[in-house]
Amino acid sequence: MKILVLGAGAREHAIVKALLRTGTNKDDLIVAPGNAGIALDAHTEPSLNANDPLAVTKFALEHAIELAIIGPEAPLVAGVSDALRSEGIAVFGPSQAAAQLEGSKSFAKEVMAAAGVPTGMARECSTIEQVADAMDEFGAPYVIKADGLAAGKGVIVTNDRDAALAHAEKFMHIGILVEEYLAGQEVSLFFLADGKTVVPLTPAQDFKRAYDNDEGPNTGGMGAYSPLPWLPEGFVEEVQRDVAQPTVDEMAKLGTPFIGLLYCGLILTERGIRVIEFNARFGDPETQVVLRRLTSSLSGLLYKAATGQLNGAATPDFTKDVAITVVLASEGYPDTSAPNRPIYGLSEAEETGIEICHAATAFQETRTGEEVLVATGGRVLSVVATGTDFASARKQAYAGIEKIQLEGSHYRSDIAAKVAN
Repeated sequence: MKILVLGAGAREHAIVKALLRTGTNKDDLIVAPGNAGIALDAHTEPSLNANDPLAVTKFALEHAIELAIIGPEAPLVAGVSDALRSEGIAVFGPSQAAAQLEGSKSFAKEVMAAAGVPTGMARECSTIEQVADAMDEFGAPYVIKADGLAAGKGVIVTNDRDAALAHAEKFMHIGILVEEYLAGQEVSLFFLADGKTVVPLTPAQDFKRAYDNDEGPNTGGMGAYSPLPWLPEGFVEEVQRDVAQPTVDEMAKLGTPFIGLLYCGLILTERGIRVIEFNARFGDPETQVVLRRLTSSLSGLLYKAATGQLNGAATPDFTKDVAITVVLASEGYPDTSAPNRPIYGLSEAEETGIEICHAATAFQETRTGEEVLVATGGRVLSVVATGTDFASARKQAYAGIEKIQLEGSHYRSDIAAKVAN
């Protein structure tokens, strides 16, 4: 089966590695635009604009693509999946209309309300005065969310009133939601959806804050681990019954069937499970650990979802091994962007047994004509390790990441530490 993966990050690299590991032939795989690391594992098309519906569809038809897998949210919101589907190509990724489940926080709240999905209270705000009023209603800690896409940086949770108001001011042009603060452990749970049926993958937890002990600003994610040994029995079944299935049912009722990956961002509160947010695609960095543990055919699962065949499909299999991922970020991330800098030591790192998913890398020619790998963005690499327990997986992951040299880079040293003790 000829497969096209759209995207250029560590999530897409993890998808590529999982496809290859579970039976996809390298010659049948194209990634656009890809990055330097992905190019080592698959054919890449750096010049193809993944957010251009016409260009992507033309390319897919020319290359007889049978399954398109859309990684990031931007192509979904741009309508790439609609253009591909109009030409009869199977697409794992929701339509532009269905992607509003991620693209608009207020739309997601409306869907949850109609479907009876448990979530926190929220108020839509279009002025800073409304934001201040809602903050007074809900109290601290303050939860301020940009209503639209913000590259993982649209949310602030803080006791600092001035910081909360400043965040709201920054994103006021796309709308603001002020929400009640929900206390508890966060869980990411992915569901494959074919418009009618949902099939769960395995839970993971990610780490949003930039620094150890959950300090510093929110990021796109600095690490993750899977499975979650502390989850109560029946957790996945409860989320499927009370969250994922009702949401997909409601989307179908609205005439916008959800086909693709329903990412449920959840929190275990004293009052039970609550939804923090939905995303319309695989999460990063949770994908790196969830798919690392998958043993079923990923292409088979995604094709069934894309073609309405999940009803009666076998539950995906996962190895009993645990997985953790640690993100290596460039200097200043997430507040500022460092200049492109060379990366060394990847071969030595891989010799420790870890897997490296590239997020923001490219090959650059030096003055002497030599090609060197450089970091080109905020989150640069995801180091993934597996083991029979979290202590051994952590030991391997950190032994690997310590071999990598990138000037000014930083990473968290406490990923999965609490479950390793």
